[in-house]
Formats: sequence, structure tokens, C-alpha cells
Amino acid sequence: MTPFTPWFYRSRDVYRHWAPVFKIISILWIVLALFMLVPFIVLLIEQDPDALAFGVSILMILGAATLTWLFTYRAALELKPWQMFILTTASWVTISGFASLPLVLGAPQLTFTNAVFESVSAITTTGSTILVGIEHFSDGLKLWRGLMQWMGGIGIIVMGIAILPFLKVGGMRLFHTESSDWSDKVMPRTGGIAKATLTIYVSLTLVAIGSYWFGGMTLLDATVHGMTSLSTGGFANSDASFGAYSEQPWLLWMASFFMLSGALPFVLYIRFLRGSHSALWKDQQVLGLLKLLMAAILLLSVWRITQGDNWFESLTHVTFNIISVVTTTGYASDDYTQWGSLPVVAFFYLTFVGGCSGSTSGGMKIFRFQIASLMLLNQLRYLIHANGVFTTRYNQQPVTSDISRSVVAFSFFFFITIAALALSLSALGLDLVTALSGAATAVTNVGPGLGDIIGPAGNFASLPDAAKWLLCIGMLMGRLEILTVVVLLTPMFWRR
Repeated sequence: MTPFTPWFYRSRDVYRHWAPVFKIISILWIVLALFMLVPFIVLLIEQDPDALAFGVSILMILGAATLTWLFTYRAALELKPWQMFILTTASWVTISGFASLPLVLGAPQLTFTNAVFESVSAITTTGSTILVGIEHFSDGLKLWRGLMQWMGGIGIIVMGIAILPFLKVGGMRLFHTESSDWSDKVMPRTGGIAKATLTIYVSLTLVAIGSYWFGGMTLLDATVHGMTSLSTGGFANSDASFGAYSEQPWLLWMASFFMLSGALPFVLYIRFLRGSHSALWKDQQVLGLLKLLMAAILLLSVWRITQGDNWFESLTHVTFNIISVVTTTGYASDDYTQWGSLPVVAFFYLTFVGGCSGSTSGGMKIFRFQIASLMLLNQLRYLIHANGVFTTRYNQQPVTSDISRSVVAFSFFFFITIAALALSLSALGLDLVTALSGAATAVTNVGPGLGDIIGPAGNFASLPDAAKWLLCIGMLMGRLEILTVVVLLTPMFWRR
């Protein structure tokens, strides 16, 4: 193809490359509109004027989806790997944009920047918010915030299990029983994986909703918190987050269990239900996460008890907040930045960990720390035995060179992204704590940062608009495992 190729052939080539991508995206927009019907119906029943905003938003989304489908319906739904990179990034960006429409058109009538920030935070299950006075918003808006995170949660699992491994991004190839042929067979199995994952996800969500309801929450609060617990999103129906239930410790323990459930690999749930009953308890990634949580909970519980706090109250709040941060849920039952200097530094470190690969959690994921530790141990062995031959094994499988390369590459770009984002935020006038913790919490998809402004007792409303857009980019990059977006920024990708 040259610059002198007739325009007809060039346009036909462009259509062949791009039409399948946007055909699939239009289907996802329709799914988004169907989910939006739920709060729309609730608002109609309650005769709330916000129903109009949701109705108009649904029509706008369906109109865009219909036009896109009409232009692309002839395209075959067969994608090459390079098209999957575009599909993955474009779908998350456009869905976040359309999901913000009810926030602009209805109460609280946010600015475009604030609405996009809230929807990106929801869809990526980050949990950062710019809203104040959430208790006074309509039931439909509260439900929509929970639904956005719930949708994002199931999308994250399917993306992590079925799509990113196909693109050689993410860590789930390491946990497949047939790791040697994972890349070839992942796409034919996508339908079965998605169906089984959705069944487990819905079931756990219903159990969470029922547990919260019987535990004393209203049905609306139980529904929203059930969805945001399993999606490890962290949106709550109160400015105080889960602190609104701090006097009901049984709810904090329930939430701790469901947040942890969302942070475990869903592919192991599938194996467990198919008869491999030891799948969860023998997985090296799960064991590593549980050991880390127990060590951190023990350390900070002892710290609080030595400061004179009640032991049960200390254990309850420490367990809840540590699980919330490590699983990147972002709930807060207390302002843990007031617990002392040791807890503040500990929570900052825990922000980077994340849950397991193939879960709804963000962060670096626990397996990357484990692989890095094994690589470091091997390097020390080589220093002592220069001619030795050592095999790194993880979950009884050898860690291949491509897995090691992906861990190193991801870790490098992960911290470079946080550093660049923090530097950009500081250039906008944010102080060191706000800039650094804001960048970290965005890329790790945790939610609250540190300090008086964006800490667990604050929110992101007072940040300048430019900072909010930068944080939106950070949230999307963190959710898409960094490299999925970075590869789109390279000239070599577009030369293909």
C-alpha cells in the first residue's frame, strides 16, 4: 500500500482493520445500556426526576451503538492480537465515558471532568470519589455507582483470564494447568470461561447481598455494598464509607470475607467446583496472600493494642482496613492515617501489593512479588555457585523466561508510570504526600490515598481538573496492566 493507492482500496483496508473492533464495542455499549435500565426503572417507580437523565442517557448510548453497528455489521468477528490491544483499551475508555452521562444530565449534575472521573473510578473499580453528601442522592444514582463497579469487576476477571494472556500480558498463563498451550486455546475457551466466571461472580454477589441485609443493612445498602465488595471497588452509600457501620463489627467481618473472596483467582473457584477441592488451599499465590495479610494484621493489631486501644476493636478495624487496601477495595472503617506513623507507612507499602491474578483486585498482584523473590534467590545462588544450574519453579511449574521478562517489564513500567504521574501532579501544585499517594492509589486502583485531602477521611473533589484527568489515565493504565496501553504508544505497533 503506497500513498498513491486509490482511495477506494485504502478505505476498504481501513474498514477491514477497524470494523471488527468497533462492532464488538457497539455490543458492549448495548450491554451498558441494559444495565442502565435497572436504576432507570427504580427511579421511575419512585417517581424521581433523575429518571429522565437515565432515560436520555440510555437513548444516546443505544443511538451510538446502532449507528456503529450499521456501519460495521458486515465485518467478521475475528480479531488479530494487535486488534485486541485496541479493543481492550477503547472499550474501557468509551464505556467509562458513556457511563458518566447520568452524572452530567441528572443530579448531582457534575461537570464533565468530575463525571468522567467518577465513572472511570467506578468502571476500573478504583473507588476514588469526588462526591460529597452521598447519603442524600437518589436511590437510582447510588445503585448506578454500585452497578458500574460490579460491571467493571466481571469485565476485569474475564479480561485477566481470557484476553490479557492471549496478548502475552498479565499473569494468568502461569496458573493454567496446560501452560504450554494456553495461548493457542484461550480464545476457543473464552465462552466457557466467561459463563463459569459469571455464574460464580453472581452467586457470590447474591450471598454478600443477603448477608449484609440479614446483618442489618437496608436492602439498597446491602445491594450496593454486595456489588462493590465482590468487585473490590469500594463505593459506599455514605461519605463515611464503611465507617457508617463501625458500631456493627459483624458487618466489618462480613465485608472482610467478601473483599477477600473477590481478590482470589476465579479460575481456582472453577477448578474447586469441578472437583479439585484443594485448588484454593494449595495454590502458592493464595497462600502468599493469606500469609501477608496475617502478618500485617498481627503487626498493626499489636501496635494499636500497645497504644491503649481495645483488642477486639483493634483487631476488627485493622483486619478490615488492611484487607480493604491489599485487595484494592478502598473501603475505610476508620481514618487509619491517625493511627500513628508506623501504620501510615505500612498502608502505603500495602497499597502496591494487590490481590491475586485473575481476580477483581488491582495492584501489582502478589504473584509478581513471589516471582521476583525467587529470581533474587536464584541470583544469589549464582553469585555463590557461578557454574550452577538452577530451575525456578512456582506452583510446581517451571518459571519460563517469558514469564520472568513479563514480570520485570511490568514492574519497570508500573513504577515508571507512578513516578511520572506523581511528578505531573506535583507540577500542578499538589503537595508531596497527595501527589505520590494519589499517583500510587490511581495506578494500583486502591481508592483513597494519604494525607488530609485524599486520605480515607477526604476525597478528590478539591483537586484541579488537570489532576483529575491525569488520575483517570493512571486508573485506566493500572486496570489494563500498563503494557496493554503502553504498547499502543509505540511507533512499531502502528507500523504493523
